[in-house]
Amino acid sequence: MPSFSFDIVSDFDKAEMNNVFASTEREISNRYDFKGTSAAIEWMKDKIGFKITGAGQWQCDAVLDIVRKKLASREQSAKVLDLSKVPVESNLKVTWEIPFKQGLSQDDAKQITKLLREQVPKAKTQIQGDAVRVTSASKDELQAVMSLLRATEFDFPLHFINFR
Repeated sequence: MPSFSFDIVSDFDKAEMNNVFASTEREISNRYDFKGTSAAIEWMKDKIGFKITGAGQWQCDAVLDIVRKKLASREQSAKVLDLSKVPVESNLKVTWEIPFKQGLSQDDAKQITKLLREQVPKAKTQIQGDAVRVTSASKDELQAVMSLLRATEFDFPLHFINFR
């Protein structure tokens, strides 16, 4: 009997993030309310997140809203943004580093496996580092697992890879 599987990961599309960055940068340079201000967006080191600069917290929030709109228009989840860091104020500027969430923590992986064990008991789950592998004898069960996970609200983005 054949066995089918896929992996659940928490990741982001680097090419789409480049597009979001470029279009956000364009919109900041074109918006009237940002003319002559310190509003800007930059890459963090090694492109692991965005660094937003503004004249005040309200301006950083406005740039973050632009980023969220660009993510939504490119069908990317805004959950990839880790907003836990506190904005830093200095020299009449506010700088906010927003790294991207990448990889499932052990708690997140356990949360997913517990949900799947309760809802779809025929599908077998296995935590493998920062991914969860789901295995089943039926492709229909794997489809049910995907639709269940899409319908469930998590505070991290989910992607399905390595279909076999």
